[in-house]
Amino acid sequence: MRGGAVLIASERLADFVTAIFVAARTRPEFARETAEHLVLANLKGHDSHGVGMVPNYVDGIASGHLATDAEVEVLKDRGAVLLLDGRRGFGQVVGRQATDLAIERARDTGIVTLALRNAHHLGRIGTYGERCARAGYVSLHFVNVTGHDPVVSPFAGREARLLTNPFCCAVPRDGERPILLDMATSAVALGKVRVAYMKGEPVAGDALLDDEGRPTTEARYLYEEPKGSIRPFGLHKGYGLGLVCELLAGGLAGEHTIQPDNPRSAAIFNHMLMFVLDPDLFGGSTAFAAEVEAMADYLRGTAPAEGHDRVRLPGDPEAESMEERRAQGIPIDDNSWADILAAAGRAGLSGDEISALTAAGRAGGRP
Repeated sequence: MRGGAVLIASERLADFVTAIFVAARTRPEFARETAEHLVLANLKGHDSHGVGMVPNYVDGIASGHLATDAEVEVLKDRGAVLLLDGRRGFGQVVGRQATDLAIERARDTGIVTLALRNAHHLGRIGTYGERCARAGYVSLHFVNVTGHDPVVSPFAGREARLLTNPFCCAVPRDGERPILLDMATSAVALGKVRVAYMKGEPVAGDALLDDEGRPTTEARYLYEEPKGSIRPFGLHKGYGLGLVCELLAGGLAGEHTIQPDNPRSAAIFNHMLMFVLDPDLFGGSTAFAAEVEAMADYLRGTAPAEGHDRVRLPGDPEAESMEERRAQGIPIDDNSWADILAAAGRAGLSGDEISALTAAGRAGGRP
């Protein structure tokens, strides 16, 4: 059933999510970092990777799948090549720690290949790309997803065999926000299907297949029996890139892919293979920056096609969403909000504490 929504101011939403994780016995600094990462995803329009994940995290803590105090461990250090273990820690924490280590090392080596294995859900991968770009580096990120049953079917198949396996590339720009390509290799991110399911809305296009392998717009086929699947984006092209993410992030970096000989514990774990490089290694950062800006101007100067107001660069829609949601608040559908409130209770917050933390944060909408 289609429901309503609440609007929550971003700062207060971050305070509330921080309090939930602290109540679940998370180190306060880790709780805050994770909360701010999730809220930033909402601000940028990626509700699939935002605070709607809080119930999953609270349940992961309770089940022991998410280690609230874990930090990255360096398993191998060969200068420009690093292998890290996230030790099932908050992905937002160990992912940031891994990214900072790669940036620090790139200052000496110019290029770094870093493998991060065994991170709990890393959240929005673009956050790590943006961090590299702000430091002046180009970065590539290949990610696979393990821990629960597959939901993405291979091209020409009807049965799920992969998960949504993100790919990200960030390109720095002088004085401007980076060009950021951050995408699932499925036709739609699983979290976006979850949001549609919670709202009682159809999933647009031909992204989903039902249990018979027929196109459907009904999100229930991912959450109710009989199960269907998500198609790869771009047919065989998205399937191929999703498989590359599985092999590089899972097989190479994590030594753990989604193939059925590996355990599935109903949790969300990520492995990531990332490359960070300094543009000065090649023609120089000044020449590179000039080409980036010339291409940006060339693309944005294109006359818009029918139904569009202008040409955007990768990362522009997120910037527009962030400006709007900072001003108006973050919309959260009623079903997702109810799940978050229930998770807050499971984490250990009292009803009075929940009311106090949420009442002051509402920017409007339904109470």
